[in-house]
Amino acid sequence: MSTQPAPAPLLIACALGIEQLALRAGDRGGAGGPVTVLRTGMGPAAAERSVTRMLADPALRDAAVLATGFCAGLAPGMHPGDLVVAEETRDPRGTTACVGTDLLVKELGRAVPGRTVHTGPLTGSDHVVRGHERSDLRATGAIAVDMESAATLLSAVRAGVRPVAAVRVVVDAPEHELVRIGTVRGGISAFRVLRSVLPAFFEWHRSLLLPRR
Repeated sequence: MSTQPAPAPLLIACALGIEQLALRAGDRGGAGGPVTVLRTGMGPAAAERSVTRMLADPALRDAAVLATGFCAGLAPGMHPGDLVVAEETRDPRGTTACVGTDLLVKELGRAVPGRTVHTGPLTGSDHVVRGHERSDLRATGAIAVDMESAATLLSAVRAGVRPVAAVRVVVDAPEHELVRIGTVRGGISAFRVLRSVLPAFFEWHRSLLLPRR
């Protein structure tokens, strides 16, 4: 009797406890295979260590990897609660192309109707970006910045060939800078959006498992 191969797992990586809480609160099942939500800790070094360690586990060797959480928007007109789907992630060590961007945009429109979804390059930083740094990064063509996505995806593809993506929720934008997540309206709005995105991630993952024609 032939047996079907086990579906490839999905590793969802975020940095903060509040991000992990939002994802767990929104998990209603429906994934196409095993799902692990990894809290990496803050910053690119922590993300690299955590993701590399997790993908060394034989059970996750072939996992698709999706980086998520909050980000700072760089483009004028962005608002807290907007979504960013990365076409690529960038940091000083290189650029990583993302897979299934169009599908993620479509599925996020279903999961979080009414929310604006931006697509473009997502750049990495090793610190919180403020003031003139925001405009300097915008001048490179990036539409948003966070500290972990680029390191997460670069570590993932270095550990083996696999689909990768990054979806972030804007919590801080040029006209809406915040001081502390969770104490202002923008932070609460972003938390609610992040709590609603898992169905889109599961559809993205499920699409990767379909036979190619």
